[in-house]
Amino acid sequence: MNVRSKPDSPPTIYDVARRAGVSISSVSRVLNGRDNTRPATRERVMKAVAELGFVPDGAARALSSRLKHVVGVVFRRPCNTDDGGTDESENLLFGDQINRGIEIAAQRRGFDLLVRSVTIDERTPPDRIMTIAGKCDGLILHDQVLTRSGISAIARTTPVVSLAGRPGTDVANVRSECAANMRELARHLVEDHGYRRLAYIAGHADSPDNIVRSRSFTEQAQALGAEVLTGPAWQGDYSAAGGVEIIRGLISLGATLPRAIACANDQTALGVIYALTEYGLDVPGDVAVTGFDDLPFARHLRPQLTTVRQPIQEIGARAFEVLHAMISADPSSPAEPVGDIVLPTELVRRESCGCPAEPLTPRLWRPIG
Repeated sequence: MNVRSKPDSPPTIYDVARRAGVSISSVSRVLNGRDNTRPATRERVMKAVAELGFVPDGAARALSSRLKHVVGVVFRRPCNTDDGGTDESENLLFGDQINRGIEIAAQRRGFDLLVRSVTIDERTPPDRIMTIAGKCDGLILHDQVLTRSGISAIARTTPVVSLAGRPGTDVANVRSECAANMRELARHLVEDHGYRRLAYIAGHADSPDNIVRSRSFTEQAQALGAEVLTGPAWQGDYSAAGGVEIIRGLISLGATLPRAIACANDQTALGVIYALTEYGLDVPGDVAVTGFDDLPFARHLRPQLTTVRQPIQEIGARAFEVLHAMISADPSSPAEPVGDIVLPTELVRRESCGCPAEPLTPRLWRPIG
Protein backbone atom coordinates (compact mmCIF):
# COMPACT_ATOMS: atom_id res chain seq x y z
CA MET A 1 0.00 0.00 0.00
CA ASN A 2 1.30 3.42 -0.89
CA VAL A 3 1.99 5.70 2.08
CA ARG A 4 1.45 9.34 1.20
CA SER A 5 1.32 12.63 3.02
CA LYS A 6 -2.34 13.05 1.92
CA PRO A 7 -4.48 10.23 0.47
CA ASP A 8 -5.68 12.13 -2.61
CA SER A 9 -2.54 14.16 -3.35
CA PRO A 10 0.21 13.22 -5.81
CA PRO A 11 3.22 11.51 -4.24
CA THR A 12 5.99 13.82 -3.04
CA ILE A 13 9.71 13.48 -2.55
CA TYR A 14 8.93 12.84 1.13
CA ASP A 15 6.75 9.87 0.17
CA VAL A 16 9.62 8.51 -1.90
CA ALA A 17 12.02 8.88 1.03
CA ARG A 18 9.64 7.10 3.40
CA ARG A 19 8.94 4.28 0.96
CA ALA A 20 12.66 3.79 0.21
CA GLY A 21 13.65 4.11 3.86
CA VAL A 22 16.25 6.77 3.14
CA SER A 23 16.70 10.46 3.87
CA ILE A 24 15.44 13.35 1.76
CA SER A 25 19.05 14.18 0.89
CA SER A 26 19.57 10.65 -0.48
CA VAL A 27 16.49 10.97 -2.69
CA SER A 28 17.75 14.37 -3.82
CA ARG A 29 21.13 12.95 -4.82
CA VAL A 30 19.49 10.20 -6.88
CA LEU A 31 17.02 12.52 -8.60
CA ASN A 32 19.77 14.97 -9.46
CA GLY A 33 22.02 12.28 -10.91
CA ARG A 34 24.85 12.62 -8.41
CA ASP A 35 27.42 9.85 -8.67
CA ASN A 36 28.20 9.57 -4.94
CA THR A 37 25.15 7.47 -4.06
CA ARG A 38 25.48 3.82 -3.16
CA PRO A 39 23.98 1.46 -5.78
CA ALA A 40 21.69 -0.14 -3.19
CA THR A 41 20.36 3.28 -2.16
CA ARG A 42 19.81 4.30 -5.78
CA GLU A 43 17.96 1.05 -6.44
CA ARG A 44 15.63 1.55 -3.45
CA VAL A 45 14.88 5.14 -4.45
CA MET A 46 14.13 4.29 -8.06
CA LYS A 47 11.95 1.37 -6.98
CA ALA A 48 9.98 3.70 -4.69
CA VAL A 49 9.63 6.23 -7.52
CA ALA A 50 8.18 3.53 -9.79
CA GLU A 51 5.85 2.09 -7.16
CA LEU A 52 4.48 5.49 -6.19
CA GLY A 53 4.28 6.81 -9.72
CA PHE A 54 6.29 9.83 -8.60
CA VAL A 55 6.85 12.42 -11.32
CA PRO A 56 9.16 15.31 -10.31
CA ASP A 57 7.19 18.28 -11.66
CA GLY A 58 8.57 21.80 -11.38
CA ALA A 59 7.81 22.16 -7.68
CA ALA A 60 9.16 18.72 -6.90
CA ARG A 61 12.32 19.41 -8.88
CA ALA A 62 12.80 22.60 -6.93
CA LEU A 63 12.38 20.68 -3.70
CA SER A 64 14.70 17.86 -4.71
CA SER A 65 17.35 20.28 -5.90
CA ARG A 66 17.12 22.62 -2.92
CA LEU A 67 19.93 20.73 -1.23
CA LYS A 68 23.34 22.05 -2.16
CA HIS A 69 25.08 19.14 -0.39
CA VAL A 70 27.35 21.66 1.28
CA VAL A 71 27.75 22.31 5.02
CA GLY A 72 29.38 25.47 6.34
CA VAL A 73 31.92 25.30 9.18
CA VAL A 74 33.04 28.47 10.97
CA PHE A 75 35.83 28.42 13.56
CA ARG A 76 37.92 30.91 15.49
CA ARG A 77 41.49 31.31 14.27
CA PRO A 78 44.24 32.26 16.74
CA CYS A 79 46.39 35.28 16.04
CA ASN A 80 49.68 34.43 14.39
CA THR A 81 52.48 34.16 16.90
CA ASP A 82 55.93 32.67 17.13
CA ASP A 83 57.06 32.38 20.72
CA GLY A 84 58.55 29.45 22.58
CA GLY A 85 58.61 27.19 19.54
CA THR A 86 54.91 27.66 18.79
CA ASP A 87 53.08 29.11 15.86
CA GLU A 88 49.58 29.43 14.46
CA SER A 89 49.61 25.98 12.86
CA GLU A 90 50.32 24.39 16.25
CA ASN A 91 47.49 26.34 17.85
CA LEU A 92 45.06 25.01 15.23
CA LEU A 93 45.60 21.37 16.18
CA PHE A 94 42.36 21.07 18.17
CA GLY A 95 40.15 22.83 15.63
CA ASP A 96 41.71 20.91 12.77
CA GLN A 97 40.86 17.60 14.45
CA ILE A 98 37.25 18.64 14.91
CA ASN A 99 37.05 19.77 11.28
CA ARG A 100 38.58 16.48 10.18
CA GLY A 101 35.82 14.62 12.02
CA ILE A 102 33.22 16.78 10.28
CA GLU A 103 34.88 16.18 6.91
CA ILE A 104 34.98 12.39 7.26
CA ALA A 105 31.31 12.21 8.25
CA ALA A 106 30.32 14.63 5.47
CA GLN A 107 32.12 12.60 2.82
CA ARG A 108 30.18 9.51 3.83
CA ARG A 109 26.96 11.41 3.15
CA GLY A 110 28.12 12.97 -0.11
CA PHE A 111 28.46 16.48 1.35
CA ASP A 112 31.24 19.01 0.85
CA LEU A 113 32.47 21.56 3.41
CA LEU A 114 32.68 25.33 3.10
CA VAL A 115 35.15 26.35 5.82
CA ARG A 116 35.51 29.91 7.06
CA SER A 117 37.62 31.26 9.92
CA VAL A 118 37.27 34.36 12.07
CA THR A 119 39.96 35.73 14.36
CA ILE A 120 39.81 35.02 18.08
CA ASP A 121 38.95 38.58 19.09
CA GLU A 122 36.63 39.30 16.17
CA ARG A 123 33.04 39.99 17.09
CA THR A 124 31.51 38.58 13.96
CA PRO A 125 28.20 40.17 12.95
CA PRO A 126 25.48 37.62 12.14
CA ASP A 127 25.01 38.99 8.61
CA ARG A 128 28.53 37.87 7.65
CA ILE A 129 27.77 34.34 8.78
CA MET A 130 24.37 34.60 7.07
CA THR A 131 26.22 35.11 3.78
CA ILE A 132 27.93 31.77 4.32
CA ALA A 133 24.65 30.17 5.36
CA GLY A 134 23.13 31.17 2.03
CA LYS A 135 25.65 28.96 0.27
CA CYS A 136 25.05 25.91 2.49
CA ASP A 137 22.36 23.54 3.69
CA GLY A 138 23.35 24.12 7.33
CA LEU A 139 26.07 25.46 9.61
CA ILE A 140 28.39 24.09 12.28
CA LEU A 141 29.73 26.88 14.49
CA HIS A 142 32.77 26.34 16.70
CA ASP A 143 32.96 27.70 20.24
CA GLN A 144 31.84 31.33 20.59
CA VAL A 145 31.88 32.25 16.88
CA LEU A 146 28.62 34.14 17.49
CA THR A 147 26.64 35.28 20.47
CA ARG A 148 23.62 33.22 21.47
CA SER A 149 21.27 35.81 19.98
CA GLY A 150 23.28 35.84 16.76
CA ILE A 151 23.06 32.06 16.47
CA SER A 152 19.30 32.18 17.07
CA ALA A 153 18.88 34.76 14.32
CA ILE A 154 20.56 32.47 11.79
CA ALA A 155 18.79 29.35 13.08
CA ARG A 156 15.46 30.87 12.07
CA THR A 157 16.39 30.27 8.43
CA THR A 158 19.20 27.67 8.47
CA PRO A 159 19.81 24.53 10.56
CA VAL A 160 22.61 25.21 13.06
CA VAL A 161 24.73 23.02 15.32
CA SER A 162 27.06 24.69 17.82
CA LEU A 163 30.14 23.18 19.45
CA ALA A 164 30.80 23.62 23.17
CA GLY A 165 28.04 26.20 23.31
CA ARG A 166 24.67 26.43 24.96
CA PRO A 167 21.77 24.50 23.43
CA GLY A 168 18.46 26.17 22.73
CA THR A 169 15.08 25.31 21.35
CA ASP A 170 16.31 26.07 17.82
CA VAL A 171 19.98 25.01 17.99
CA ALA A 172 21.60 21.65 18.72
CA ASN A 173 24.86 21.61 20.65
CA VAL A 174 27.61 18.98 20.74
CA ARG A 175 30.29 19.01 23.44
CA SER A 176 32.37 16.77 25.67
CA GLU A 177 31.88 16.29 29.40
CA CYS A 178 34.23 18.59 31.33
CA ALA A 179 33.12 18.85 34.94
CA ALA A 180 33.46 15.29 36.25
CA ASN A 181 36.99 14.69 34.99
CA MET A 182 38.25 18.09 36.13
CA ARG A 183 36.99 17.21 39.61
CA GLU A 184 38.72 13.83 39.31
CA LEU A 185 41.93 15.59 38.25
CA ALA A 186 41.79 17.88 41.29
CA ARG A 187 41.30 14.89 43.60
CA HIS A 188 44.20 13.08 41.95
CA LEU A 189 46.60 16.01 42.40
CA VAL A 190 45.56 16.75 45.99
CA GLU A 191 44.83 13.29 47.42
CA ASP A 192 47.11 11.00 45.41
CA HIS A 193 50.12 13.31 45.07
CA GLY A 194 49.60 15.52 48.10
CA TYR A 195 49.90 18.85 46.27
CA ARG A 196 48.40 21.60 48.42
CA ARG A 197 49.10 24.70 46.32
CA LEU A 198 47.77 24.61 42.76
CA ALA A 199 46.91 26.98 39.90
CA TYR A 200 44.57 26.89 36.94
CA ILE A 201 45.64 28.57 33.68
CA ALA A 202 42.42 29.53 31.94
CA GLY A 203 41.45 29.45 28.27
CA HIS A 204 39.36 32.17 26.64
CA ALA A 205 37.34 33.91 29.31
CA ASP A 206 34.12 33.63 27.25
CA SER A 207 34.52 29.91 26.50
CA PRO A 208 31.79 27.79 28.17
CA ASP A 209 34.22 24.85 28.31
CA ASN A 210 36.84 26.96 30.08
CA ILE A 211 34.31 28.24 32.59
CA VAL A 212 33.17 24.72 33.48
CA ARG A 213 36.74 23.38 33.69
CA SER A 214 37.92 26.22 35.91
CA ARG A 215 34.96 26.10 38.28
CA SER A 216 34.96 22.30 38.61
CA PHE A 217 38.70 22.05 39.25
CA THR A 218 38.85 24.99 41.66
CA GLU A 219 35.82 24.04 43.72
CA GLN A 220 36.94 20.41 44.11
CA ALA A 221 40.53 21.31 45.07
CA GLN A 222 39.36 23.91 47.58
CA ALA A 223 36.89 21.43 49.07
CA LEU A 224 39.87 19.17 49.75
CA GLY A 225 41.68 21.97 51.56
CA ALA A 226 44.08 22.99 48.76
CA GLU A 227 44.86 26.56 47.66
CA VAL A 228 44.09 27.32 44.01
CA LEU A 229 45.56 30.36 42.25
CA THR A 230 43.42 31.92 39.53
CA GLY A 231 42.70 35.41 38.21
CA PRO A 232 44.31 37.81 35.70
CA ALA A 233 47.85 36.53 36.25
CA TRP A 234 46.66 33.07 35.20
CA GLN A 235 44.51 34.08 32.21
CA GLY A 236 45.59 32.20 29.09
CA ASP A 237 44.16 31.93 25.61
CA TYR A 238 44.31 28.18 24.83
CA SER A 239 47.65 28.69 23.06
CA ALA A 240 51.13 27.38 23.83
CA ALA A 241 52.50 30.90 23.47
CA GLY A 242 50.02 32.05 26.11
CA GLY A 243 51.33 29.43 28.53
CA VAL A 244 54.91 30.52 27.87
CA GLU A 245 54.03 34.17 28.48
CA ILE A 246 52.32 33.46 31.81
CA ILE A 247 55.24 31.47 33.24
CA ARG A 248 57.84 33.94 32.02
CA GLY A 249 55.85 36.82 33.50
CA LEU A 250 55.46 35.19 36.91
CA ILE A 251 59.11 34.20 37.16
CA SER A 252 60.29 37.66 36.07
CA LEU A 253 58.22 39.12 38.92
CA GLY A 254 59.79 36.75 41.42
CA ALA A 255 56.53 34.92 42.13
CA THR A 256 56.60 31.61 43.95
CA LEU A 257 55.17 29.04 41.59
CA PRO A 258 52.56 26.56 42.83
CA ARG A 259 53.34 22.88 43.20
CA ALA A 260 50.99 21.94 40.35
CA ILE A 261 49.49 23.82 37.38
CA ALA A 262 46.34 22.58 35.65
CA CYS A 263 45.97 24.03 32.15
CA ALA A 264 42.76 24.58 30.21
CA ASN A 265 44.11 22.56 27.28
CA ASP A 266 47.15 20.60 26.09
CA GLN A 267 48.56 23.44 24.00
CA THR A 268 48.74 25.71 27.04
CA ALA A 269 50.42 22.89 28.97
CA LEU A 270 52.97 22.51 26.17
CA GLY A 271 53.93 26.17 26.53
CA VAL A 272 54.07 25.93 30.32
CA ILE A 273 56.42 22.92 30.21
CA TYR A 274 58.61 24.69 27.65
CA ALA A 275 58.91 27.81 29.82
CA LEU A 276 59.56 25.89 33.05
CA THR A 277 62.31 23.91 31.37
CA GLU A 278 63.71 27.16 29.97
CA TYR A 279 64.27 28.33 33.56
CA GLY A 280 65.82 25.04 34.66
CA LEU A 281 62.75 23.79 36.54
CA ASP A 282 61.90 20.10 36.47
CA VAL A 283 58.45 18.79 35.51
CA PRO A 284 57.05 17.20 37.65
CA GLY A 285 59.85 17.37 40.26
CA ASP A 286 59.51 21.11 40.83
CA VAL A 287 56.11 21.83 39.24
CA ALA A 288 53.55 19.28 38.03
CA VAL A 289 51.63 20.20 34.87
CA THR A 290 48.40 18.85 33.37
CA GLY A 291 46.35 19.56 30.26
CA PHE A 292 43.02 18.79 28.63
CA ASP A 293 42.28 17.21 25.20
CA ASP A 294 44.94 14.48 24.82
CA LEU A 295 46.20 15.79 21.50
CA PRO A 296 48.59 13.39 19.73
CA PHE A 297 51.73 15.10 21.03
CA ALA A 298 50.68 14.63 24.69
CA ARG A 299 52.00 11.08 24.93
CA HIS A 300 55.21 11.91 23.06
CA LEU A 301 56.32 14.81 25.25
CA ARG A 302 59.04 14.36 27.80
CA PRO A 303 57.60 14.13 30.36
CA GLN A 304 54.44 12.57 28.96
CA LEU A 305 51.47 14.84 29.63
CA THR A 306 48.77 14.00 32.16
CA THR A 307 45.53 15.20 30.60
CA VAL A 308 41.81 14.65 30.13
CA ARG A 309 41.09 12.82 26.89
CA GLN A 310 38.12 13.97 24.87
CA PRO A 311 36.94 12.40 21.58
CA ILE A 312 37.81 15.38 19.40
CA GLN A 313 37.15 13.94 15.94
CA GLU A 314 34.00 12.28 17.21
CA ILE A 315 32.69 15.68 18.33
CA GLY A 316 33.01 16.88 14.75
CA ALA A 317 31.52 13.73 13.27
CA ARG A 318 28.58 13.79 15.69
CA ALA A 319 27.97 17.46 14.95
CA PHE A 320 27.67 16.70 11.25
CA GLU A 321 25.33 13.75 11.80
CA VAL A 322 23.07 15.88 14.01
CA LEU A 323 23.07 18.64 11.39
CA HIS A 324 22.41 16.15 8.60
CA ALA A 325 19.37 14.85 10.49
CA MET A 326 18.10 18.43 10.82
CA ILE A 327 18.66 19.09 7.12
CA SER A 328 16.99 15.85 6.07
CA ALA A 329 13.98 16.16 8.37
CA ASP A 330 10.57 16.11 6.74
CA PRO A 331 9.17 19.62 7.21
CA SER A 332 5.64 18.23 7.14
CA SER A 333 6.34 16.05 10.18
CA PRO A 334 6.72 17.18 13.80
CA ALA A 335 10.26 18.43 14.37
CA GLU A 336 12.57 16.26 16.43
CA PRO A 337 13.69 18.11 19.58
CA VAL A 338 17.18 19.54 19.35
CA GLY A 339 19.31 19.55 22.46
CA ASP A 340 22.64 19.01 24.13
CA ILE A 341 24.74 16.03 23.02
CA VAL A 342 27.46 15.29 25.58
CA LEU A 343 30.32 12.89 24.80
CA PRO A 344 32.34 11.19 27.58
CA THR A 345 35.91 12.09 28.59
CA GLU A 346 38.62 10.23 30.51
CA LEU A 347 41.43 11.27 32.86
CA VAL A 348 44.77 9.96 31.54
CA ARG A 349 47.52 9.81 34.19
CA ARG A 350 51.07 10.18 32.88
CA GLU A 351 54.46 11.51 33.97
CA SER A 352 53.84 15.27 34.08
CA CYS A 353 51.77 15.04 37.28
CA GLY A 354 54.18 12.64 38.99
CA CYS A 355 52.71 9.32 37.85
CA PRO A 356 54.79 6.63 36.12
CA ALA A 357 55.28 6.97 32.38
CA GLU A 358 53.19 4.97 29.96
CA PRO A 359 55.18 1.97 28.69
CA LEU A 360 56.65 2.47 25.25
CA THR A 361 57.54 -0.26 22.78
CA PRO A 362 61.35 -0.26 22.55
CA ARG A 363 62.92 0.06 19.12
CA LEU A 364 66.12 -1.72 18.30
CA TRP A 365 68.92 0.48 16.99
CA ARG A 366 70.56 -0.78 13.86
CA PRO A 367 73.53 0.76 12.08
CA ILE A 368 72.91 2.15 8.62
CA GLY A 369 74.83 0.61 5.79
